[in-house]
Amino acid sequence: MNFNFGEVLTRAWQIIWKHKVLWIFGILASCGRGGGGNGGGGNSGYDVSSGETPDLPPQALRWFQIIEENLTTIVAVSLVLVCIIWIVTIFLSTIGKTGLIRGTAQVDGGAESLVFGELFSGSIPYFWRMFGLSLILAIPAFIVAMVIVVVVVGGLVASGGDEGGILAVLSTVPILIACVCILVPVMFVLGMIFRQAENAVVLEDMGILPAITRGWEVFKGNLGPVIVMAIILTVIGLIAGFVIAIPFFIIVFPAMLAYFAGGGDSNAPLILMGVCTCLMIPVVLVLQGIIIAYTESAWTLTYLRLTKPQSSPEIPAEANA
Repeated sequence: MNFNFGEVLTRAWQIIWKHKVLWIFGILASCGRGGGGNGGGGNSGYDVSSGETPDLPPQALRWFQIIEENLTTIVAVSLVLVCIIWIVTIFLSTIGKTGLIRGTAQVDGGAESLVFGELFSGSIPYFWRMFGLSLILAIPAFIVAMVIVVVVVGGLVASGGDEGGILAVLSTVPILIACVCILVPVMFVLGMIFRQAENAVVLEDMGILPAITRGWEVFKGNLGPVIVMAIILTVIGLIAGFVIAIPFFIIVFPAMLAYFAGGGDSNAPLILMGVCTCLMIPVVLVLQGIIIAYTESAWTLTYLRLTKPQSSPEIPAEANA
């Protein structure tokens, strides 16, 4: 099939540059990608009830005491907050991706302007179907992760920690690595199929299973264009991500070198690093939103070009959930 990659890539950029409201949806869509937080709960090496007298100010000791006395409550509240944040993140990410698909299709169909409120509210009816696709796509990675956890943890528990059991568990590491290596290309292929399925949900108002079938048909019937587009957009994303990360390297490395060169006597380099990082975060969010808006727009245009005349860029303003 004669597929014009240049036209799609250029058109995607023209759309997101003219209609910058799509940047907001790109930022929303980025909520569910990467960005793992610092989960390190470092051990302070101090037990309030041990009778030790560390060189800490009284207020700090009081805070440790409060944390120890209310540990269960703190853990419960933290879990609730994590769940709430996770739910909000999933919702915003899904609406962001749906809004990008709808907005791109509307502009490609001749719309002169996009309204944030209409795109947002019009994307809500698709939420559960888009979320369902995300859950199904995550199943292979979840299964592999559970297998690794069961094999490693189960092996260590069954061995009782003896040397022979540990060696037996370590002997399975090559197999586990092989499973991960197989998972990577499998997820890449599934990702391409589900990209088409997501567009089928939004652009053709399909249910989850029909959309997956449709995604497979589009992928199977257009292997070359879909794979090449996936490679192009992956390379663009990697290059853009590296460029965005350069300022962080420029900030972090000199600050750390200055801190260690001074023997850790002054926290000024670390404070400066923290301030600069905080100032960079909004800029990074916007840039990341632009990148995601571009890639999602390119995928939507790819779907529209591959499925014409079966599908039309004119999509309904409202859809049945």
